[in-house]
Amino acid sequence: MENIRSMTEALYADIPAEAVYHYTTFSGLMGIVESGSLWASDIRYMNDSAELNHMVTLTRAEVEERIALGHPNPRLLNQFLDWITRRVTNGHMLFSGSFRANGNLLSQWRGYSDLGKGVSIGFDPNHLLTCARKQGFMVGRCVYDPKRQRQLIHQIVDHVEDLAASACGVHGCQTDEIFADVFERVESDLLRIAAILKHPSFQEEAEWRIVSPIVMDFKDSSVHFREGTHMLVPYFKFSLVAPQQEKPKILHIFLGPTPNISPSMNSLSMYLAKNGVSPIRGITYCQIPYRQR
Repeated sequence: MENIRSMTEALYADIPAEAVYHYTTFSGLMGIVESGSLWASDIRYMNDSAELNHMVTLTRAEVEERIALGHPNPRLLNQFLDWITRRVTNGHMLFSGSFRANGNLLSQWRGYSDLGKGVSIGFDPNHLLTCARKQGFMVGRCVYDPKRQRQLIHQIVDHVEDLAASACGVHGCQTDEIFADVFERVESDLLRIAAILKHPSFQEEAEWRIVSPIVMDFKDSSVHFREGTHMLVPYFKFSLVAPQQEKPKILHIFLGPTPNISPSMNSLSMYLAKNGVSPIRGITYCQIPYRQR
C-alpha cells in the first residue's frame, strides 16, 4: 500500500509547463521587485483559508462511512477525525503562495484589482522550482476532482489504520497516547496534502501553490507578521532571486483593468526599468473593460 510520504511526493511531482502568474496589487509588485521576495502567508490566514477545512469535511465523510459499515476500531477513526480537525486549524504553521496558470482571469482581477491597481506577474516555472527547492518548499498543482480527492482521503485513512495496527501490536492499543503518536507521524504530509485540496467550485483558477515545510514555533526568526484585512497575518519571505542574480526573474506582466491604460502602462514600465527589472515577454494590458464597483 502506498504510504503517505509517497502520496505527497506524487502529488507534488507535477511541474508547470508554462508561466505561472501571481495576482497582486501595485504595492505587492513593488515589494516583490524591491525585496526580491514574495510573502507566503500561513495558509490558515489566506483569503481562501476555508479550503483547509475541505480535508476535514472529506475525512469526516470517510470516517462516518467506515463506522456505518461496522469498522472494528471506531475509536481510532473518531480520534483521528478530532485530531485532524484541531491540527488543521490550530496546529503547526504552513506557509503558502498562490499562482495561476492563467494570468488574465476576470474572477482574479475582481478579487485583486482594486480601483485599477492590479497586476499579475508571470514567472518561469523552472525558476520558481529552483527557488522553492533551495528554501525547502514544494510546488504543487491544486486537486479539484472530487473522485480523486475521495481516493486520496481513503488512502490516507488506510495508512493511518496500518500505522496504528503496527504500533499497537496484536493486543491492540491500551492508551490513546499511542494514537496521538501515530497521528503526529503523518502531520507534515497531511498538512501539505490539505494545502492543495481545493473545493471543485474553484477549478477555473487552475491554481499552483508553493508550500513550505511545517514550522513548529511561531517565534522562529523566519516568521513575520503583516496587517491583513481583519487580523495580523503570519508570513514567510519566499525568495524569488536565484543564485548569481540580484533581482527576481520575471517572465511577463499583465496590467489589470484600469481607466488609465496608457499612463498606467508607461509608469509601470518606468518603475521596472528604474529597478533593473525587464520582463522577458514584456508587459501586456489585460484588454478587459474597466468597471468601477
